Amino acid sequence: MPCCFSLYNSGARADEAAKLTVGDLQLGVSPSVRLHGKGNKFRICPLWPMTATSLTRLVADRDKNEAVFLGQTNRPLTRFGIHRLVTQYATMASKTVPTLATKRVSPHTIRHTTAVHLLRAGVDINTIRAWLGHVSLDTTHIYAEVDLEMKAEALARVDISGLREPPRARPLPSLMAFLKAL
Repeated sequence: MPCCFSLYNSGARADEAAKLTVGDLQLGVSPSVRLHGKGNKFRICPLWPMTATSLTRLVADRDKNEAVFLGQTNRPLTRFGIHRLVTQYATMASKTVPTLATKRVSPHTIRHTTAVHLLRAGVDINTIRAWLGHVSLDTTHIYAEVDLEMKAEALARVDISGLREPPRARPLPSLMAFLKAL
C-alpha cells in the first residue's frame, strides 16, 4: 500500500517509483521525495505525514542505495510490478467501492487523479506542472480541460438572473416565395 500512497501523493510515474531509492526520501521534519523523471530531470515533491510514516516503516534499516519498493523476493519492483500492485489494490478496493470494478485503474490513473485533485483544490496550473514534472505547460493543460465537474461548478457560480430569453426570430420567407417576388 505504501506504493499507492506514494504514487498519489507525489503524482509519480510508475517508472519514477520503480527507480526510487531510500536515499531519495527525506522523511524528517519536512518530508519529501526526490523523483528522477523523464529527460533525466529531477523534482522534489512534499509528502503527507501519513505517507512519510508508511515509507519510514517500509525502509527502516535499509541502505540509502536500495530501491524503496521491493517485490516478494526482495528484488526491486519494475514499472510493470508497480502496475500489477496498483491493479491488485484496485481489485481489492472494488469490493468496497463497486464502481471501481468497471474502471481500468493504472499508475497513470492515480497520476491523473492527483493532478485533477490538485486542480480542484485551487492549486495553480504551473505548480501542478512542476509537481508532475511536465516540461511544457501545454501537457498540464490537458487536466484543466478534462474536468467537466469544475466547469459545471464555475457555470453554477455565474449569475444569470438578469438575462432574458432572446426574442423569437421571424420565420424567413421560403426560397420559392422569394423567387416569385423577383
